[in-house]
Amino acid sequence: MSKPSPAPFDKAKIVAENRRAHYEYFVEERFEAGIELRGTEVKSLRTGQGSIAESYAAVDGEEVFLVNSSIPEYKNGSWLNHEPRRRRRLLLRRREINKLQGAVARQGLTLVPLSVYFNGAGKAKVELALARGKKVHDKRETVKERDWKREQGRLLRDRG
Repeated sequence: MSKPSPAPFDKAKIVAENRRAHYEYFVEERFEAGIELRGTEVKSLRTGQGSIAESYAAVDGEEVFLVNSSIPEYKNGSWLNHEPRRRRRLLLRRREINKLQGAVARQGLTLVPLSVYFNGAGKAKVELALARGKKVHDKRETVKERDWKREQGRLLRDRG
């Protein structure tokens, strides 16, 4: 008997998505992590700005950081504005950090951020994935599947 799938994360407002992640990687496991943000970063995210297209997560000692994510400066901010591309600490439980660290070190997996969003309580969260990189032939297979599903939808719609 297979395991029941976990409940999806409560995503009230999605700010940024890494749409290329599912094309580049096989997603094996997902985690929800909080982000340590400064005041103007939160305001920038609430206006819908931010990008995680080229970012990744790295385990450094006993902490996990979101590297290379971009949150532009808040236009109404003063001299207290933040750096747009700084390393941001992710808030995870110790057990989860140990699991991620072991998977990255032993199995050669990658930590990829899938989306940045605000949950129902208004907290900024990151959906992280433990992922394995795809080879070129796997990417071609993904494109074939996507095209076939699109064609299937067209055929069903035309005959429907």
